[in-house]
Amino acid sequence: MRILSFSETGCVRKNNEDAYLVLSEYGLYAVADGMGGHLAGEVAARTALQELERIAPELAELADAEVESWLMTALTRANTLVFESSSRLPETEGMGTTLTVLIVRGSLAVIAHVGDSRAYIWREERLERLTDDHSLVGELLRLGQISVEEAENHPRRHVLMRAIGAEEKIQVDCRSLEAKAKDVFLLCTDGFSNILTEEEIGQEFLEESSWEEHLENLRQLVLERGAPDNFTALCCIVE
Repeated sequence: MRILSFSETGCVRKNNEDAYLVLSEYGLYAVADGMGGHLAGEVAARTALQELERIAPELAELADAEVESWLMTALTRANTLVFESSSRLPETEGMGTTLTVLIVRGSLAVIAHVGDSRAYIWREERLERLTDDHSLVGELLRLGQISVEEAENHPRRHVLMRAIGAEEKIQVDCRSLEAKAKDVFLLCTDGFSNILTEEEIGQEFLEESSWEEHLENLRQLVLERGAPDNFTALCCIVE
């Protein structure tokens, strides 16, 4: 697996509340987008990823059939930790974070997520989204109450329906799929996916360029469009 990544503050925000995790020895990769008061978002994202890093060695003892269950439990444990931390300190009250995690072991890929950070797969010159946004706008789209065009400019597009640490109990989406040679998994926060359409990402990937150039071109495009939010992308290339 070859890994490429960036995480940027953007052109408006003063601090970066995004974070990502690369644990290649366990085949675990994750992105998080924190939210909350002053610096609380950073704390939430970091807390969730640190918990993943702490328990990742458990993966070494697991059979492939156990990975999905472990991953759902891992996100539940991260949720408990962030929720309890936010309940103890006034300065972090109400903090939370999105969390999207990918585990690749041989031909097995497992994705779990909470929030609106996304996972995509690029396979056979086609980009497919692997996650649903746990946001108000995402829910309205699924119900057919708004169009894709309306969603792009909706005044409440940043309102989340689920986030790690927002409530004591959390519902985790999880799915498994076969990983193939030349697959490319893209994990990203909404500061990236809100600025670039899936068509634009797919068109860039079709160009005759290296993956380093693809990612840099997309990074520059977000910046050229004003980068109003922190934005992070993690590209996992199956070789």
